[in-house]
Amino acid sequence: PTDLSVGSHRVAEKKMEMNRDRLEKQLQFIIEIDKLKHILRQNSLMDSSRQENDAEHSWHLAVMAILLSEYAKDKGIDIFRVVKMVLIHDLVEIDAGDTYCYDDVSVQDQKERETKAAERIFNLLPADGAKEIRSLWDEFEARSTPESRYAAALDRLQPFLLNYHTNGRSWQEHGVKSSQVITRCQPIEDGAPALWGYVAVLIEDAVRNGFLTE
Repeated sequence: PTDLSVGSHRVAEKKMEMNRDRLEKQLQFIIEIDKLKHILRQNSLMDSSRQENDAEHSWHLAVMAILLSEYAKDKGIDIFRVVKMVLIHDLVEIDAGDTYCYDDVSVQDQKERETKAAERIFNLLPADGAKEIRSLWDEFEARSTPESRYAAALDRLQPFLLNYHTNGRSWQEHGVKSSQVITRCQPIEDGAPALWGYVAVLIEDAVRNGFLTE
């Protein structure tokens, strides 16, 4: 073979090695995030049969993002970006665990634990993939864009619905009051005002029915 053909062959081999390395990193990330299925949340499924896990929560949010997009405060938002955000926003809980939003002690170091987890988990990916996922996670946490505010609204709405439709099961287990639920759910208004209006009515109903105490 000519020097040119040998050189081309070596370039092709090098490219294959690089692609293989990229794929292996992507697959390692995919294998790692399977652990999300084992991270249990405080909420029960709507039939009260067992606790919900983080993967189920993220899937539920992704479907909600698509179906409820007409209620987003800002029209014309990038729904695909929202879907990506809600699918990756809790991956950090593989390391950090689920922090119960009404636990005043655990939430104090939540940001520190989750940021450390983001550094490890996202960096299993190739550099460009890690950068994209980290950027989406930071955007979700900051609630600084129309997409992240809508995503955050859904993240507040979904557990509220689980609690309401289990007659306030986890609220009652933890002695949660209606004022706490209002504070927790209020950001829904920033991303989807109509959904906040719906939740506000259900909170009043939950109090009337004894699911929540005032």
